[in-house]
Amino acid sequence: MPDGNTEARILLALQALQNDPKLKIRRAAEIYNVTRMTLWRRQKGILATRDTIPKSRQLSNLEEQIIVEFILDLDSRGFPPRLRFVEEMANSLQRSQQVKSRQARPLACLDLIT
Repeated sequence: MPDGNTEARILLALQALQNDPKLKIRRAAEIYNVTRMTLWRRQKGILATRDTIPKSRQLSNLEEQIIVEFILDLDSRGFPPRLRFVEEMANSLQRSQQVKSRQARPLACLDLIT
């Protein structure tokens, strides 16, 4: 995983490639001391692994933010958030998300599922 310094060099190399159409990826990689394949991927718009959202993710950013705000609200009122309660809240959000996506499917798909 690239650190902040490497990421900065990658961005500089991409900027140099954009500003100078004659500059080749291989040469830019040598100048800025970054790997050629990483530079090529970034130029093609492929995100770094750390910037992608894993497919196994269960909640959206908004749902996670709701849970965090609720925990902070509980804490500010002097109630310690219990792990089981937070887990139940996350599961409830996930179930409601599944119900919404199920309702959005065409009727034929619902008949096959049930």
